[in-house]
Amino acid sequence: MTLALSPEATGTTPGPFSVWPASARPAPGGDVSLGGVALAEAADRFGTPLYVLDEHEVRERCRTYRAAFPDADVVYAAKAFLCRAVAHWVMEEGLGLDVCSAGELELAFTTGFPPERIVMHGNAKSPQDLQTALRLGVGRIVIDSTCEIARLAALVPVGSRQQIMVRVVPGISAGGHAAIRTGTDSQKFGLSITDGSAQHAIARILDQPNLDLVGLHCHIGSQIATVKPYVVAMRRLIGLMARIRDHHGVTLPQLDLGGGHAVAYRPGEEALDVTALAARVRTELTNGCARAGLPVPRLTIEPGRAVIGPAGVAVYHVLAVKRTGDRTFVAVDGGMSDNPRPALYGERYAPRLIGRPTSAPPHPVTVVGRHCEAGDILADDVPLPDDIRPGDLLAIPVAGAYQLSMASAYNLVGRPPVIAVANGIARVLVRRESLADMSSRDIGL
Repeated sequence: MTLALSPEATGTTPGPFSVWPASARPAPGGDVSLGGVALAEAADRFGTPLYVLDEHEVRERCRTYRAAFPDADVVYAAKAFLCRAVAHWVMEEGLGLDVCSAGELELAFTTGFPPERIVMHGNAKSPQDLQTALRLGVGRIVIDSTCEIARLAALVPVGSRQQIMVRVVPGISAGGHAAIRTGTDSQKFGLSITDGSAQHAIARILDQPNLDLVGLHCHIGSQIATVKPYVVAMRRLIGLMARIRDHHGVTLPQLDLGGGHAVAYRPGEEALDVTALAARVRTELTNGCARAGLPVPRLTIEPGRAVIGPAGVAVYHVLAVKRTGDRTFVAVDGGMSDNPRPALYGERYAPRLIGRPTSAPPHPVTVVGRHCEAGDILADDVPLPDDIRPGDLLAIPVAGAYQLSMASAYNLVGRPPVIAVANGIARVLVRRESLADMSSRDIGL
């Protein structure tokens, strides 16, 4: 399996399934099958909106990362999407897990995920988050602010040491949208190298006998499609590691470059070539450490979207078609409650009519959700057959990441179920959220 090579990189014309899971196939009656399961049949069986995860696609992407980075720790970023099955899949494929809360940590732990392979992140970890991480024995905790140093040190049991890393801000602007660029001093994450915050925090940590500083961490943004920002970040982190050795006599054995690897949401879009990233990072790490007189540290990378995003497909029923002036609005039975990304980041998708044949010419439409917000738009100005009508099914690929993980109960519309498909079999991973689920939390009368 070739992971995240764009059509431009391969010199080919993007086909209709270029951003779909590798198992996607045309099926009779205008349908599409995924993992051997017809999507229209899955919609009839499980209802819509529906999220479909191709298990083999997830596993193959994990294996591609392990093959590209054989001497590194590959850690799946659970914030992209986490459920028990996904935790189990990435565990079986040899990946670690990056969590940001006690909730994500407890779910992974009760699934049987080895805690020593778990990394805890977060710019504002609560006392409960830290206590849970220590109680369950997570491998590493990433310090994100000076406030966390004393807080964590006070919680570590007497006589033990907790491995930690420091998230530093290398001063790099990278990412597909301003809201997901996290490598500059103007955002909430990490400690700046430029203003000395990172160096000050490191000195304080080294004075704490129960905190074991094992490395530096950075995450410079999301949807990064080129290798260069990672190379620049690595050089700056190696420089900081050399200064730590010179000033404190401490040689750090680990370096974490984070994730943020871009995927293509529409045919023809650019994606990060993971194989090229691995080769360049390996060379730069070796050469940079040689120049600085440092031993080569153990590398960690944290892919999330690039593992789970392209493995998911969302399926909706069309509820209404409205033609207003020169605009055509196609309203579906989901929207920003299960996919807030277009509203948050202006993300664009490539929906496809499934479940019936048509020879109608394509016509530009705006696919909108059912919620009471003008910004509830799933896909703007996209071509769909001119005869689209209520009752039709739309499938939107690359739906596995940052959709259901950021879903809400807006308008008390329950969150959709997640099913896994593999070898012609579909099974429920997460059931549909019911009105009873939501009502049970409302105890005001």
